[in-house]
Amino acid sequence: MDMSDLSSHERKLAFMLQDIFLSSLDLAEVFSAAREPFARLLPSDYAALGVSRPGQPTAYDWLVAEMPAPYFDDYPELASDDFVRSSVVRQPGRVLRDTEMVAREVLERSALYRHGRELGMPMEHVMAVMLNVSQDSHAGFMLYRARRRPFSDRTRDILEWLTPRLVATVRNCQRFSEEVKHRQLLDALGRYQRESLLVLAPPAIEVKRTGRTTELLEKWFTASERGPSGIPKVLLERLSMLVRVEGSMGLAPDTWEWERPESTLKVTCNRLPVEGRLLWVLTLEEVPMNLLSTWRKKLTPRELEIADSVLEGCQNEDIAEERRCAVGTVKKHLSRIYKKLGVDGRADFISRALRP
Repeated sequence: MDMSDLSSHERKLAFMLQDIFLSSLDLAEVFSAAREPFARLLPSDYAALGVSRPGQPTAYDWLVAEMPAPYFDDYPELASDDFVRSSVVRQPGRVLRDTEMVAREVLERSALYRHGRELGMPMEHVMAVMLNVSQDSHAGFMLYRARRRPFSDRTRDILEWLTPRLVATVRNCQRFSEEVKHRQLLDALGRYQRESLLVLAPPAIEVKRTGRTTELLEKWFTASERGPSGIPKVLLERLSMLVRVEGSMGLAPDTWEWERPESTLKVTCNRLPVEGRLLWVLTLEEVPMNLLSTWRKKLTPRELEIADSVLEGCQNEDIAEERRCAVGTVKKHLSRIYKKLGVDGRADFISRALRP
């Protein structure tokens, strides 16, 4: 069927639908506006559009027109008995009527049929098509009639003619929605430019980095350790292991550490709650070692007392008077202290000990 096969009335409604399909990138808005001309072009009592969630082929977000919301609230429990879905999935892009899906007695025994009647929404006839949107997402468009009036060959042909346009509409709206979410993510991360963040889409696709990320990676990992991507291989390996262990849920953050004499690099890995994308954010933090706590383990009690006095600003004479010893004795203690701690003298000792 093509446009020339439509009557003037049908052609008018078809043009109206095409204008609506291009009027917005909000799928709910498009579907709401299209419902009335759809009902005139393809008379039906109820209509529904279900868009699968990426990576979850049996989980749907439903856009429902004139149907009780509880009908789809209970859908996950009834999905295994959905003869409509099981039929159209086998023939994507082809419009099927209930008579081409199951025998009448099977339809009336189905849980979905009984569920609809319990809600005061009898579904005596259905016409549906599966829309292949992308490799990991699809949609189903369904029209229902509450009376015993089957969908005709012509209504099927018209919906089949509209199907590629429906596919394009759902695909464009979905891409726009994903792009908006992506921009919102990057905008949110942009508010934390002071933090060093590395956002990755496994296995090794970099999405964004902020703060001192590049500086820290170059400081802590050699060029050969970072590889061509600039991301340390060890980080990618650990992230890959984390993804395998925790799947797409990101059950808990992981923290990895690398230590040097004066500081520690902490890398905390969390899954970003972005629908439709598996993204992970690595937060890099360089933490100076608490030198005083490390140094105290190397000094005797007497040396600790003298070291604390130096940090309080006391001169050798003050320390000697307080300790009731000669200034030369204080100098000998300080010499041993500096040697044990590997510092070059009083100024270096104070500077490194008080470094934030």
